[in-house]
Amino acid sequence: MTDLSAFIAELPKVELHVHHVGSASPRIVAELAARHEGRSPVPADPDALADYFAFRDFAHFIEVYLSVVDLIRDPDDVWLLTHEVARELARQQVRYAELTVTPYSHVRRGIPAPAFCEAIEDARRRAEVDFGIALRWCFDIPGEAGLPAAEETLRISLDERPDGLVAFGLGGPEIGVPRPQFKPYFDQARAAGLHSVPHAGETTGPETIWDALRELGAERIGHGISAAQDPELLAHLAERRIPLEVCPTSNVRTRAVARIEEHPLHRLVDAGVRVTVNSDDPPMFGTTLNDEYAVAARLLDAGPEKLAALAREAVSASFLDPAGQARIIAEIDAYAASR
Repeated sequence: MTDLSAFIAELPKVELHVHHVGSASPRIVAELAARHEGRSPVPADPDALADYFAFRDFAHFIEVYLSVVDLIRDPDDVWLLTHEVARELARQQVRYAELTVTPYSHVRRGIPAPAFCEAIEDARRRAEVDFGIALRWCFDIPGEAGLPAAEETLRISLDERPDGLVAFGLGGPEIGVPRPQFKPYFDQARAAGLHSVPHAGETTGPETIWDALRELGAERIGHGISAAQDPELLAHLAERRIPLEVCPTSNVRTRAVARIEEHPLHRLVDAGVRVTVNSDDPPMFGTTLNDEYAVAARLLDAGPEKLAALAREAVSASFLDPAGQARIIAEIDAYAASR
Protein backbone atom coordinates (compact mmCIF):
# COMPACT_ATOMS: atom_id res chain seq x y z
CA MET A 1 0.00 0.00 0.00
CA THR A 2 2.98 2.32 0.48
CA ASP A 3 3.78 2.19 -3.23
CA LEU A 4 0.09 2.48 -4.09
CA SER A 5 -0.28 5.47 -1.76
CA ALA A 6 2.59 7.16 -3.57
CA PHE A 7 0.90 6.43 -6.90
CA ILE A 8 -2.40 7.89 -5.64
CA ALA A 9 -0.72 10.97 -4.19
CA GLU A 10 0.55 12.11 -7.60
CA LEU A 11 -2.30 10.77 -9.76
CA PRO A 12 -4.10 13.65 -11.56
CA LYS A 13 -7.73 13.67 -10.45
CA VAL A 14 -11.06 15.45 -10.57
CA GLU A 15 -13.49 15.75 -7.64
CA LEU A 16 -17.23 15.70 -8.36
CA HIS A 17 -18.87 15.42 -4.94
CA VAL A 18 -17.37 17.77 -2.41
CA HIS A 19 -19.21 20.38 -0.38
CA HIS A 20 -18.02 23.97 -0.15
CA VAL A 21 -18.41 24.52 3.59
CA GLY A 22 -17.82 20.84 4.35
CA SER A 23 -14.33 21.16 2.83
CA ALA A 24 -13.15 23.75 5.34
CA SER A 25 -9.94 22.46 6.92
CA PRO A 26 -9.63 22.40 10.73
CA ARG A 27 -7.29 25.38 10.45
CA ILE A 28 -9.87 27.43 8.55
CA VAL A 29 -12.80 26.31 10.73
CA ALA A 30 -10.82 27.23 13.85
CA GLU A 31 -9.87 30.59 12.37
CA LEU A 32 -13.50 31.36 11.53
CA ALA A 33 -14.63 30.15 14.96
CA ALA A 34 -12.08 32.45 16.61
CA ARG A 35 -13.41 35.38 14.57
CA HIS A 36 -16.89 34.68 15.92
CA GLU A 37 -15.94 33.36 19.38
CA GLY A 38 -18.79 33.42 21.85
CA ARG A 39 -21.39 33.27 19.09
CA SER A 40 -20.83 29.70 17.95
CA PRO A 41 -20.54 26.24 19.54
CA VAL A 42 -17.74 25.35 17.10
CA PRO A 43 -14.38 25.05 18.92
CA ALA A 44 -11.69 27.57 18.00
CA ASP A 45 -9.04 24.92 18.75
CA PRO A 46 -8.20 22.76 15.69
CA ASP A 47 -7.32 19.83 17.98
CA ALA A 48 -10.83 19.88 19.50
CA LEU A 49 -12.55 19.64 16.14
CA ALA A 50 -12.03 15.88 15.79
CA ASP A 51 -14.32 15.30 18.77
CA TYR A 52 -16.77 17.94 17.55
CA PHE A 53 -16.93 16.14 14.19
CA ALA A 54 -17.79 12.75 15.76
CA PHE A 55 -21.29 12.21 14.39
CA ARG A 56 -23.93 10.08 16.12
CA ASP A 57 -26.02 9.76 12.96
CA PHE A 58 -26.94 11.68 9.81
CA ALA A 59 -29.23 14.10 11.67
CA HIS A 60 -26.40 15.00 14.05
CA PHE A 61 -24.08 15.48 11.08
CA ILE A 62 -26.53 18.00 9.57
CA GLU A 63 -26.70 19.82 12.92
CA VAL A 64 -22.92 20.11 13.15
CA TYR A 65 -22.60 21.00 9.47
CA LEU A 66 -25.03 23.90 9.86
CA SER A 67 -23.09 25.18 12.87
CA VAL A 68 -20.04 25.46 10.60
CA VAL A 69 -22.14 27.14 7.90
CA ASP A 70 -23.07 29.70 10.55
CA LEU A 71 -19.39 30.72 10.78
CA ILE A 72 -19.52 32.15 7.25
CA ARG A 73 -20.76 35.66 8.03
CA ASP A 74 -19.54 37.93 5.23
CA PRO A 75 -18.04 37.90 1.70
CA ASP A 76 -14.50 37.88 3.09
CA ASP A 77 -15.26 34.63 4.91
CA VAL A 78 -16.69 33.20 1.68
CA TRP A 79 -13.59 34.17 -0.30
CA LEU A 80 -11.21 32.75 2.30
CA LEU A 81 -13.08 29.46 2.49
CA THR A 82 -13.25 29.05 -1.29
CA HIS A 83 -9.60 29.89 -1.92
CA GLU A 84 -8.41 27.56 0.86
CA VAL A 85 -10.59 24.68 -0.35
CA ALA A 86 -8.97 25.07 -3.77
CA ARG A 87 -5.51 25.04 -2.14
CA GLU A 88 -6.24 21.76 -0.34
CA LEU A 89 -7.62 20.09 -3.45
CA ALA A 90 -4.71 21.21 -5.61
CA ARG A 91 -2.27 19.69 -3.09
CA GLN A 92 -3.86 16.33 -3.94
CA GLN A 93 -3.29 16.81 -7.68
CA VAL A 94 -6.94 17.69 -8.30
CA ARG A 95 -7.08 19.48 -11.63
CA TYR A 96 -10.82 20.17 -11.72
CA ALA A 97 -13.56 20.14 -9.06
CA GLU A 98 -17.30 20.69 -9.04
CA LEU A 99 -18.04 22.09 -5.60
CA THR A 100 -21.53 21.73 -4.15
CA VAL A 101 -22.42 25.20 -2.91
CA THR A 102 -25.54 26.10 -0.91
CA PRO A 103 -26.11 29.83 -1.49
CA TYR A 104 -29.45 29.80 0.36
CA SER A 105 -27.71 29.03 3.66
CA HIS A 106 -25.50 32.10 3.33
CA VAL A 107 -28.08 34.49 1.89
CA ARG A 108 -30.50 33.77 4.73
CA ARG A 109 -27.67 34.59 7.15
CA GLY A 110 -27.37 38.06 5.67
CA ILE A 111 -24.88 37.84 2.78
CA PRO A 112 -26.53 39.35 -0.32
CA ALA A 113 -26.67 36.92 -3.23
CA PRO A 114 -24.68 39.17 -5.61
CA ALA A 115 -21.92 39.61 -3.01
CA PHE A 116 -21.82 35.87 -2.30
CA CYS A 117 -21.53 35.01 -5.99
CA GLU A 118 -18.91 37.70 -6.54
CA ALA A 119 -16.82 36.28 -3.67
CA ILE A 120 -16.85 32.67 -4.92
CA GLU A 121 -16.17 33.78 -8.49
CA ASP A 122 -13.25 36.00 -7.51
CA ALA A 123 -11.79 33.19 -5.39
CA ARG A 124 -12.33 30.71 -8.26
CA ARG A 125 -10.41 32.88 -10.71
CA ARG A 126 -7.64 33.53 -8.18
CA ALA A 127 -7.33 29.81 -7.39
CA GLU A 128 -6.85 28.94 -11.04
CA VAL A 129 -3.92 31.36 -11.18
CA ASP A 130 -2.48 30.42 -7.79
CA PHE A 131 -2.95 26.65 -7.81
CA GLY A 132 -3.71 25.59 -11.38
CA ILE A 133 -7.11 24.13 -10.43
CA ALA A 134 -10.38 24.83 -12.23
CA LEU A 135 -13.46 25.10 -10.00
CA ARG A 136 -17.10 24.92 -11.04
CA TRP A 137 -20.26 25.18 -8.96
CA CYS A 138 -23.30 23.05 -8.30
CA PHE A 139 -25.84 25.23 -6.48
CA ASP A 140 -27.87 22.90 -4.30
CA ILE A 141 -31.13 23.12 -2.41
CA PRO A 142 -30.81 22.31 1.32
CA GLY A 143 -33.64 19.81 1.46
CA GLU A 144 -34.34 20.33 5.15
CA ALA A 145 -35.35 23.95 4.40
CA GLY A 146 -38.10 22.89 2.00
CA LEU A 147 -39.67 24.63 -0.96
CA PRO A 148 -38.79 28.21 0.08
CA ALA A 149 -35.12 27.18 -0.16
CA ALA A 150 -35.77 25.61 -3.57
CA GLU A 151 -37.40 28.81 -4.79
CA GLU A 152 -34.54 30.98 -3.56
CA THR A 153 -31.81 28.64 -4.84
CA LEU A 154 -33.39 28.65 -8.28
CA ARG A 155 -33.75 32.45 -8.22
CA ILE A 156 -30.10 32.95 -7.28
CA SER A 157 -29.01 30.43 -9.91
CA LEU A 158 -30.93 32.09 -12.72
CA ASP A 159 -30.64 35.75 -11.69
CA GLU A 160 -26.97 35.75 -10.69
CA ARG A 161 -25.79 32.93 -12.99
CA PRO A 162 -22.08 33.10 -12.02
CA ASP A 163 -19.70 32.00 -14.77
CA GLY A 164 -18.66 28.89 -12.85
CA LEU A 165 -22.18 27.56 -12.33
CA VAL A 166 -22.75 24.28 -14.20
CA ALA A 167 -25.27 22.27 -12.16
CA PHE A 168 -28.31 22.31 -9.88
CA GLY A 169 -28.55 19.91 -6.95
CA LEU A 170 -30.38 18.80 -3.84
CA GLY A 171 -28.64 17.94 -0.57
CA GLY A 172 -29.42 17.60 3.12
CA PRO A 173 -31.50 14.83 4.68
CA GLU A 174 -33.29 12.34 2.45
CA ILE A 175 -35.60 10.91 5.10
CA GLY A 176 -38.77 13.00 5.19
CA VAL A 177 -37.70 15.06 2.16
CA PRO A 178 -39.35 13.49 -0.92
CA ARG A 179 -37.55 14.21 -4.19
CA PRO A 180 -40.69 14.72 -6.38
CA GLN A 181 -41.69 17.97 -4.66
CA PHE A 182 -38.62 19.64 -6.19
CA LYS A 183 -39.49 18.72 -9.79
CA PRO A 184 -40.68 22.21 -10.88
CA TYR A 185 -37.42 23.76 -9.74
CA PHE A 186 -35.26 21.18 -11.47
CA ASP A 187 -37.36 21.53 -14.61
CA GLN A 188 -36.64 25.26 -14.72
CA ALA A 189 -32.96 24.83 -13.92
CA ARG A 190 -32.56 22.21 -16.64
CA ALA A 191 -34.45 24.41 -19.13
CA ALA A 192 -31.87 27.13 -18.37
CA GLY A 193 -29.04 24.74 -19.26
CA LEU A 194 -27.96 23.55 -15.81
CA HIS A 195 -27.17 19.89 -15.21
CA SER A 196 -29.19 17.90 -12.65
CA VAL A 197 -27.16 16.29 -9.83
CA PRO A 198 -29.35 15.55 -6.78
CA HIS A 199 -28.30 13.50 -3.79
CA ALA A 200 -30.30 10.28 -3.50
CA GLY A 201 -30.03 6.79 -2.06
CA GLU A 202 -27.52 7.43 0.69
CA THR A 203 -29.71 7.06 3.79
CA THR A 204 -32.86 5.92 1.96
CA GLY A 205 -33.64 3.05 -0.40
CA PRO A 206 -33.57 2.68 -4.18
CA GLU A 207 -36.95 4.39 -4.65
CA THR A 208 -35.33 7.75 -3.82
CA ILE A 209 -32.89 7.18 -6.69
CA TRP A 210 -35.73 6.26 -9.03
CA ASP A 211 -37.47 9.52 -8.02
CA ALA A 212 -34.29 11.51 -8.71
CA LEU A 213 -34.07 9.95 -12.17
CA ARG A 214 -37.75 10.12 -13.11
CA GLU A 215 -38.80 13.37 -11.45
CA LEU A 216 -35.61 15.44 -11.36
CA GLY A 217 -33.93 14.25 -14.56
CA ALA A 218 -30.74 13.34 -12.70
CA GLU A 219 -27.66 13.09 -14.92
CA ARG A 220 -25.49 11.96 -12.00
CA ILE A 221 -26.54 10.74 -8.58
CA GLY A 222 -24.95 12.02 -5.39
CA HIS A 223 -24.09 8.88 -3.39
CA GLY A 224 -26.68 6.44 -4.80
CA ILE A 225 -25.28 3.49 -2.85
CA SER A 226 -28.70 1.93 -2.12
CA ALA A 227 -28.92 1.14 -5.85
CA ALA A 228 -27.03 -2.03 -4.88
CA GLN A 229 -30.30 -3.29 -3.34
CA ASP A 230 -32.25 -3.16 -6.63
CA PRO A 231 -31.08 -5.27 -9.61
CA GLU A 232 -33.45 -3.44 -11.96
CA LEU A 233 -32.04 -0.08 -10.92
CA LEU A 234 -28.46 -1.32 -11.28
CA ALA A 235 -29.25 -2.47 -14.82
CA HIS A 236 -30.91 0.87 -15.60
CA LEU A 237 -27.94 2.88 -14.33
CA ALA A 238 -25.50 0.70 -16.24
CA GLU A 239 -27.49 0.82 -19.47
CA ARG A 240 -28.03 4.58 -19.33
CA ARG A 241 -24.43 5.15 -18.15
CA ILE A 242 -25.58 7.35 -15.29
CA PRO A 243 -22.65 7.87 -12.90
CA LEU A 244 -22.78 7.65 -9.12
CA GLU A 245 -20.73 9.99 -6.95
CA VAL A 246 -19.54 7.53 -4.30
CA CYS A 247 -18.00 8.72 -1.03
CA PRO A 248 -17.11 5.62 1.03
CA THR A 249 -15.75 7.14 4.25
CA SER A 250 -18.61 9.64 4.39
CA ASN A 251 -21.12 6.80 4.24
CA VAL A 252 -19.51 5.17 7.27
CA ARG A 253 -19.09 8.39 9.25
CA THR A 254 -22.76 9.33 8.81
CA ARG A 255 -23.77 5.75 9.71
CA ALA A 256 -25.33 5.13 6.29
CA VAL A 257 -23.04 2.08 6.15
CA ALA A 258 -22.16 0.25 9.36
CA ARG A 259 -18.57 -0.68 8.47
CA ILE A 260 -16.34 0.08 5.51
CA GLU A 261 -16.13 -3.66 4.79
CA GLU A 262 -19.89 -3.60 4.15
CA HIS A 263 -19.73 -0.77 1.62
CA PRO A 264 -21.44 -1.75 -1.69
CA LEU A 265 -18.84 -0.16 -3.98
CA HIS A 266 -17.76 -3.57 -5.30
CA ARG A 267 -21.34 -4.58 -6.10
CA LEU A 268 -21.92 -1.34 -8.00
CA VAL A 269 -18.77 -1.80 -10.08
CA ASP A 270 -19.48 -5.48 -10.71
CA ALA A 271 -22.92 -4.52 -12.02
CA GLY A 272 -21.32 -2.27 -14.65
CA VAL A 273 -22.42 0.98 -13.03
CA ARG A 274 -20.19 4.00 -13.61
CA VAL A 275 -18.76 5.08 -10.27
CA THR A 276 -16.61 8.03 -9.33
CA VAL A 277 -14.63 8.32 -6.10
CA ASN A 278 -15.17 11.46 -4.03
CA SER A 279 -14.65 12.88 -0.54
CA ASP A 280 -17.93 14.71 0.31
CA ASP A 281 -17.00 16.72 3.45
CA PRO A 282 -13.39 15.61 3.88
CA PRO A 283 -12.14 17.41 7.02
CA MET A 284 -15.39 16.68 8.84
CA PHE A 285 -15.00 12.99 8.02
CA GLY A 286 -11.26 12.84 8.67
CA THR A 287 -10.45 11.98 5.07
CA THR A 288 -9.10 13.34 1.80
CA LEU A 289 -9.69 12.47 -1.83
CA ASN A 290 -6.36 10.61 -1.79
CA ASP A 291 -7.60 8.62 1.20
CA GLU A 292 -10.82 7.77 -0.65
CA TYR A 293 -8.84 6.39 -3.58
CA ALA A 294 -6.92 4.23 -1.10
CA VAL A 295 -10.21 3.01 0.40
CA ALA A 296 -11.50 2.24 -3.10
CA ALA A 297 -8.30 0.33 -3.82
CA ARG A 298 -8.93 -1.91 -0.79
CA LEU A 299 -12.64 -2.41 -1.54
CA LEU A 300 -12.01 -3.22 -5.20
CA ASP A 301 -8.66 -4.96 -4.79
CA ALA A 302 -7.41 -2.39 -7.29
CA GLY A 303 -3.89 -1.59 -8.37
CA PRO A 304 -2.57 1.42 -10.27
CA GLU A 305 -4.26 0.48 -13.54
CA LYS A 306 -7.74 0.29 -11.98
CA LEU A 307 -7.19 3.47 -9.99
CA ALA A 308 -6.16 5.34 -13.13
CA ALA A 309 -9.36 4.02 -14.76
CA LEU A 310 -11.39 5.40 -11.84
CA ALA A 311 -9.70 8.77 -12.29
CA ARG A 312 -10.56 8.74 -16.01
CA GLU A 313 -14.15 7.81 -15.22
CA ALA A 314 -14.49 10.86 -12.98
CA VAL A 315 -13.16 13.09 -15.75
CA SER A 316 -15.61 11.69 -18.30
CA ALA A 317 -18.50 12.01 -15.80
CA SER A 318 -17.71 15.68 -15.19
CA PHE A 319 -19.30 18.68 -16.86
CA LEU A 320 -15.95 19.99 -18.04
CA ASP A 321 -15.81 20.80 -21.74
CA PRO A 322 -14.48 18.06 -24.06
CA ALA A 323 -11.15 19.79 -24.64
CA GLY A 324 -10.62 20.14 -20.90
CA GLN A 325 -11.54 16.51 -20.33
CA ALA A 326 -9.13 15.40 -23.03
CA ARG A 327 -6.27 17.37 -21.43
CA ILE A 328 -6.76 15.77 -18.00
CA ILE A 329 -7.22 12.26 -19.41
CA ALA A 330 -4.01 12.68 -21.42
CA GLU A 331 -2.25 13.72 -18.22
CA ILE A 332 -3.61 10.66 -16.38
CA ASP A 333 -2.50 8.41 -19.24
CA ALA A 334 0.99 9.88 -19.31
CA TYR A 335 1.33 9.59 -15.54
CA ALA A 336 0.09 5.97 -15.44
CA ALA A 337 2.42 5.01 -18.31
CA SER A 338 5.42 6.52 -16.52
CA ARG A 339 4.95 4.46 -13.35
